[in-house]
Amino acid sequence: MAAFDTTRAQFETAGFAGRIGQTFATLAAAVVAWNDDRVTRNALNGLTERELEDIGLSRFDVDNIR
Repeated sequence: MAAFDTTRAQFETAGFAGRIGQTFATLAAAVVAWNDDRVTRNALNGLTERELEDIGLSRFDVDNIR
């Protein structure tokens, strides 16, 4: 029985346009990751010390989320 691997990119974009697209995708991913971290920190900062302790965190841990 034959099988096709569809989980890997079979075609790569080459050339200048591909590099611009990859740069944009990398930048967009960085912005999304930064925003996710920011939202998480804001949510955790809204918790009390007791609530943070219940989930095994401290204020210091919240400040270091990246």
